[in-house]
Amino acid sequence: MNLPNSLTIGRFILIPIYLIVFFSDLEINKGLAFVVLLLAGLTDIADGYLARKYNMVTKMGIILDPLVDKLMMISVFASFLISGMISWWAAAAFFIRDAGMIIGSAIYQFQAKKALPAHIFGKLTTFLFYISFFFIMFQIPIGDKFLWSIICFSFITSMFYIVTLTKINRFSV
Repeated sequence: MNLPNSLTIGRFILIPIYLIVFFSDLEINKGLAFVVLLLAGLTDIADGYLARKYNMVTKMGIILDPLVDKLMMISVFASFLISGMISWWAAAAFFIRDAGMIIGSAIYQFQAKKALPAHIFGKLTTFLFYISFFFIMFQIPIGDKFLWSIICFSFITSMFYIVTLTKINRFSV
């Protein structure tokens, strides 16, 4: 256990905090929930930076970091869906893509295949999702269209990830 992995676990703890705040009856719950999301996002940036800069990248971190990211994103999408802020179609598209990524990663891990650390396109996708969360949470008119564009972009980045993962595992056998 090192500092980056501890930050990742802290981000995992932020998931139920986000949900509690988002669904609370407080007048300012959207703003507070978004602050929790920002804290999770900043923690994600910090743990990746520290792990790379100080050579603290671990197999646990390579597995746990994207899993926690996915769980946070799933929690946000679920909260938006339950509250009626996004359509079933948007949620379904997101959930199908993320379920595929989670299941695919698990299969690779259980087969002791090589994993990939986060890629720049994955990081960009996450950053853009956070922007869409802001738009949706605060009901900015372009929110729905922006969200759909990021969902489409996430499918494209997932394809790049799958191709790269397949190549490194095919050539490492």
